[in-house]
This record gives sequence, structure tokens and C-alpha cells, in this order.
Amino acid sequence: MARPSYIPDNFTLSLIAAVTLASLLPASGATARVFEIVTTAAVSLLFFMHGAKLSREALLEGLTHWRLHVLVLGCTFVIFPVMGFALRPVLGPLVTPELYTGILYLCVLPSTVQSSIALVSMARGNVPAAICSASASTLIGVVLTPLLVNLIVQPGGNAVSSFDSIGRILVQLMLPFLLGHMLRPWIGAWMKRHSSVLKYVDQGSILLVVYTAFSAAVINGLWKQVSGADLAGVILICAILLGFILVSSTWLARKLGFDIPDVITVVFCGSQKSLASGVPMAKILFDVHAVGAIVLPLMLFHQLQLMVCALLARRHAIRPADTELSSMKD
Repeated sequence: MARPSYIPDNFTLSLIAAVTLASLLPASGATARVFEIVTTAAVSLLFFMHGAKLSREALLEGLTHWRLHVLVLGCTFVIFPVMGFALRPVLGPLVTPELYTGILYLCVLPSTVQSSIALVSMARGNVPAAICSASASTLIGVVLTPLLVNLIVQPGGNAVSSFDSIGRILVQLMLPFLLGHMLRPWIGAWMKRHSSVLKYVDQGSILLVVYTAFSAAVINGLWKQVSGADLAGVILICAILLGFILVSSTWLARKLGFDIPDVITVVFCGSQKSLASGVPMAKILFDVHAVGAIVLPLMLFHQLQLMVCALLARRHAIRPADTELSSMKD
């Protein structure tokens, strides 16, 4: 029996369950500390596996398309932050200041790796370039996101604190990633045969981080501060941001003369925001009691981007092959 279209996917249901569990039974005291240790280990394992899975050949092939990568990084780290900051006078009144801080935070995050590549592949875009762009975005975001947090999200933040945060992120995320990539010649074949394991580690680590983050937030009164109107406001703001970046990235890619597969790669890599990187970094960059409100907009945006971009990818997937040839001639 086919699954009804109105029922969310299993991961979305799991996220809802994690938030519900944290709201009803938040981890505290010694239990919370155990969850912190387990969560940190799971996130490090996730990035280790991402590094081991990344093909160096595909990376080198994609690196040659530098104009595309510059545009994707521009969408991710320039257009998005400017958009969130510039629209604050208009969109800020729709939510609490804490929630809009979360909106600004999602604007400075790197792109996703897995979903960006999966969407580009589904839409018949330039997959090698997508692998390179998405991976570069994640690696650059480890350093750039903390700096942008001090510049845009929390203006006037301590530079020493920012560099300390970068160091902690490098140890927790970047070091396992590089170690996994260095060990790829020995474990790459095993990773390829067991690629489904990465999916479970990916989703499991996010669920752990969401549970621990929301537990701390609930203990500090998150749901007393966030109303139904606030949630509706966050969803509306996320929809506006996503719509703007999809339209602007498409227009820019076409204006610069990219063919259809490259336009697809720019749009999907430039419009995504990483939950896998964003939630662990939030725990390092912000006070514990604030993390729940900070990551709530990111969680909602993540679900929205997947649903909307999956629909767009399906539309691109059914295009006739000769449209690509005609676009190249034009």
C-alpha cells in the first residue's frame, strides 16, 4: 500500500517526536551530560563518514568549474546573510527577537552536502560540480559561519570568542572529516557498500542534537516564550527567504550564461542550509538556554527547503533532453 502524500517522511516524523519528547521529558542533570557526550561523539562520527565517502576524483573534476562555485558560495554566504539582515525591519515584527536571531543564524550557515547532491542528481544537473560546491560550502562554513555570527547575528561579539568557537568546531567537525578522507583508500570501499549506514548516522546524530538542544531550551522556558503566532511567523519568513533565493539564484545563473545542468546545480546548492552542520555549531556558538529558539527556524526551513526543492527537482527531471542542447546553442 502506497504511503499517502499528506503523511510526512519518517525523518520529519522523527524530528517532531524528538521535539515532543524533549518537551515532555527533557534531559537534565547527569542525564543531560551523558546525552552531550553521546551527541558530540555521534556528530564527529557523522563528519568522519562524510570525509570517508567523499570521492577525491569527483572533487577534482568539479573544481574546474570555478565560476559556478563562486556563485554558489555567493548565494550561501553573501546573498542569504544580506537578505536576512536587510529584511529585518519588515520581517522582524512577525516573531520574537530570539527567533529572528535564529533566522539570521540560518542565513549564515553553509549548504547541505547530501540533500544538495541528491536534488541535483534527481534533477539531472551537474553532479560533480554539486559535490565540489556542497563540500566546499561545508568546509568554508566551519570558519566563515562563526565570523558571520559575530558580524551579523550578534554584532560586536568578541573576536577571541569567535576564534575559540572556530577552534572547537574544527576539532569536533573538521578534524574527523579530514581523518575520514585520509582513510578513504582503506575504508572507502566498505563505505560504498554500506552507504545506508551514513543515512542512519546522519539522521540519528541530528535527532540527538535536537533532543539535547530542545531539552535545555524547554527547561529554560522555550514554549512559554514561543506562541502559535510566532511559529506561523517563522514559517512565513522561511518561505519568503527560500522563494527569494530560488528566484535570484536562477536569474543570476542564467544571466551569467550557465547551461541548464549548471543552473540546476547553482539553484539547489545555493538555496540549501545544513541542519547537520547548523545544529552542532549552534551548541558551540550560543548559550545553552538559547539554542532551542536558535535552531527552531533552521528546522522549519530545512523541512520547507526539502519539500519545495524536491518538487522542483521532479519538474526538472522530466524535461526533454533536447532542451539542454538548445540552451547550449543559445
